Amino acid sequence: MADIDARPDTNDLKSQRLGRISFRAWRRGFREADLVLGPFADQVGPSLSDDELDAFEVLLNEDDQFLYGWIIEREPTPAEHDHALMAKIRAFMRAHVAAEVAKGAG
Repeated sequence: MADIDARPDTNDLKSQRLGRISFRAWRRGFREADLVLGPFADQVGPSLSDDELDAFEVLLNEDDQFLYGWIIEREPTPAEHDHALMAKIRAFMRAHVAAEVAKGAG
C-alpha cells in the first residue's frame, strides 16, 4: 500500500521551482540580464508569492534584448508585463547596480 504522506511538501515544491527559476535567470545568454535577473531570483525570489513567481516565469520566456530593455526602461514595457513584479525588478536593479558600483565594479 502506498504511503499517502510520501507526497512532496509545499516547501520542497517551492524550493524546486525557485531552483529552476534561478537557473533560467542566471543563464540568459545576455550578461547584463544575467546580472540583474540572477541575483534578483536568488535574493528576492524566496519572498515572492506564487502569483509573482508565475509572472517572473512568464518574463523569463521573453527575449533577452526586449526584457532587459524593459527593465532599464530603454523601451516601453508592454502592458501585460508592466506590473508590480517589474517594479520590484527595477528597484532591485537600481539598488544592486549601485551596490556593485560602490564596491568598485563597473
